[in-house]
Amino acid sequence: MSVDDDESTGSTSLVTESVLANIGSVRASYQPVVELGTCQVIGYEALARWPAYPDADVTDVFGTASTRGLLGALDWVCRLAAIEGAVDAGLRAPYRLFVNIEPTSGVSTEHSVRERLRDIRRRAVEGFVVVAELTERSLLADPATLLSVVADARRLGCEIALDDVGADPGSLAMLEFVAPDIIKLDRALVQNTLTAADGRTVAAVSAYIEATGATLLAEGIETPAHLTRARALGATLGQGWMFGRPASLAAEHHSAELSWSPAPRSPREMTSDDIPAVPSDLFEHRAPSIGDKALLLTMARGIEDFARAAGEQLTVQSAFQRSRWFAPNVVERYAALAAKHPFVAAVGAGLSPEPAPGVRGAGLDPSERFAREWTVTAVGAHYFAALIARDIGDTDRPDADRRFEFILTHDRHLVVAAARSLMARVLPLSH
Repeated sequence: MSVDDDESTGSTSLVTESVLANIGSVRASYQPVVELGTCQVIGYEALARWPAYPDADVTDVFGTASTRGLLGALDWVCRLAAIEGAVDAGLRAPYRLFVNIEPTSGVSTEHSVRERLRDIRRRAVEGFVVVAELTERSLLADPATLLSVVADARRLGCEIALDDVGADPGSLAMLEFVAPDIIKLDRALVQNTLTAADGRTVAAVSAYIEATGATLLAEGIETPAHLTRARALGATLGQGWMFGRPASLAAEHHSAELSWSPAPRSPREMTSDDIPAVPSDLFEHRAPSIGDKALLLTMARGIEDFARAAGEQLTVQSAFQRSRWFAPNVVERYAALAAKHPFVAAVGAGLSPEPAPGVRGAGLDPSERFAREWTVTAVGAHYFAALIARDIGDTDRPDADRRFEFILTHDRHLVVAAARSLMARVLPLSH
């Protein structure tokens, strides 16, 4: 269930305390999502409400819950209320229900709640389309869990939406990893004068939609001018006070036949759920060459140098085999990349959770297959590059002459798959 900034009222801490002491009293309100060409309602976004505490500031409630370790329980209860309310109101396919999920919130410890949720999810998926909505605040904290949650949601038959795109560069950097079916533009892009940064956001979103066939939804449409802007940006779906404020969901609200359906997604060689165990597993898609370390070092530096000079936001993720290869000059280089880009990571045997300032890290078991990998990836809206290499195991050669099987690729699918393999190993941010 989503936080609704429109309705926040600046609650007192006493009200927030009362809500957190009675989170089970949550009820869902539903804001319509419309097809902009016809203004026909095609679904609803569920929003958290506590009728007993009408002055509750939802943003403050969720923020306080997060700092106290209560976000998991709050998230589950809100999600239950959202889906159960739609089930009780008789919502049916092809209508969609947008439900916020917090990938980093953890799993409820209450067995009965988990079992109840499974039953309601099953009933929901049978009755209507559930759209699992990820917010930008959840994307970078624990990327390995994020990938797992997205895969689980898809297996349950859910679609994936990425919320608040344009509010934070991190959301753009994670587009390829979340692989959303629906992109929700932040209301600022619809309501405010566009900046140069906004222009880069629009270009990145346009590139993703062109490549994948995803659907664009504009938030915050309150006036005809906002509607004109949303359509000009390429949005085909929208929501905002112009089309309706959050309210209870009644059966007559979704009784009409729908003429809208999402455009077919472009075929992908690999889906968002494909996460290779190690990057070199991708050699089955592209036969590798053989090269020595000196050659590969030049190729790796080329990708890193491009990332250092790039005008767009990238994720840069690399595997270094052993921590000794993450030498002081590499530390300096990756710290500079982390200062420029929203997500930079390095894994290798002996690496710490932050091997350079701002760089996300993870140690590897020296005996596992991943410790043989040398991989450098860069993923953006327009730039995709990866050096994927596997140590042959030369022990009788000088270090600079050690040989690797490798591919150097700019293929979107191969690059993203390799980067997913690395991302799945990155440790969550410590709090």
